[in-house]
Amino acid sequence: MRQDYSAYTNEDFTVWRTLFSRQAETLKGRAHPEYMSCLEKLGDVLNADKIPDFDELNEKLMAENGWSIVVVPGLIPVDRFFKLLSEKKFCSSTWLRSMDQLDYLEEPDMFHDIFGHVPLLMNPEYAKFVEGFGRLGVEYGHNKTVERQLQRLYWFTIEFGLIKLKENTRIYGAGIISSSGETKHIFEDDIDVHSYNADRVLHTDFITSEIQTQYFEITSFEELYLSVSTLDKQLGKEVSIAPAK
Repeated sequence: MRQDYSAYTNEDFTVWRTLFSRQAETLKGRAHPEYMSCLEKLGDVLNADKIPDFDELNEKLMAENGWSIVVVPGLIPVDRFFKLLSEKKFCSSTWLRSMDQLDYLEEPDMFHDIFGHVPLLMNPEYAKFVEGFGRLGVEYGHNKTVERQLQRLYWFTIEFGLIKLKENTRIYGAGIISSSGETKHIFEDDIDVHSYNADRVLHTDFITSEIQTQYFEITSFEELYLSVSTLDKQLGKEVSIAPAK
């Protein structure tokens, strides 16, 4: 599949501009500076002015560290997802939500995939973690217990991860980065924040249909990347920890 840029409507461009401008402002002082720096590095091909062209984005990503964006129709089989990540290929849809869906979607669209996920792939430690995650999935994904554990790891890091900056909490997970409501929730509501522990993450359940109440906070992207090397010793040991209420 390829991105059909000519298919985008005027509403699509308005949606992209509205979401990008609003979220870029909301993230100031809330997203980790490395995310903002990576977003700035991609600024000539990823900005509010126009829907990003994947060919232009891929040129920048490939030049930086060999990553690329692969177009998918939506959610894909988990084994294919793992394989693509292990090959430094990030999956993205090409459709955008409508104006009346700006604040809620049941399925991730291109704004979530690109604005939320892609900038941090410019960071070497984070990119290596995502690649390592994919390799773990390829190696162990045939095991349903491990598959579920890796889903938890993805959820609490790549989607909803927090990171400590000095004495402050900042966000890096794409599910928060791409959502105005989730971003404000972190700083305005009562949430449980746990220090990142890969073993605990693997055994902590989550609920996708509700706003999150508990999160895991890393101290650096290097910590996240280095944890991959210990995960193979922990995968497959299933002791479920119920999500906090």
